[in-house]
Amino acid sequence: MSPRQYWLVKSEPEEFSFDDLLASPNKTTYWEGVRSYAARIHLRAMKAGDPVLFYHSNANPPAIVGLAEVVREAYPDHTAFDPNDPHHDPKSTPTDPTWFMVDLRAVERLTRPVSLDELKKQKGLETMALLRIGRLSVQPVTTREYGIIRKLADKR
Repeated sequence: MSPRQYWLVKSEPEEFSFDDLLASPNKTTYWEGVRSYAARIHLRAMKAGDPVLFYHSNANPPAIVGLAEVVREAYPDHTAFDPNDPHHDPKSTPTDPTWFMVDLRAVERLTRPVSLDELKKQKGLETMALLRIGRLSVQPVTTREYGIIRKLADKR
């Protein structure tokens, strides 16, 4: 059995917010439309049960707002096959898919959001992917980083 991995996914709240995830049937949705090769590597590494930090980008302020978990491991992203979908990729086919998605389930809203500014100032998070590779929509989080963020979220 492989060790637990932690992840962070980013979404603009106007497109899909943590509230939208909470309101989804069974608090679950597929995480589709990722079109970055680096993020695809991370999606394919996600395992059922892995904890996920849900980050609101392009928000005021940008912040980690909730916790989710992977409930279905990577499978072909069907939006790539649909010419009417904004995520369509004519090079990706059902028999040779380029893009993948996972299913995520909301676990809980954080006690309080942890803002990007707060993350930048927090000792121990200096090398966090979010702070180094800001544009990556799916990224790994170390066990240590996850623990620090959980503590920050529980501060009142």
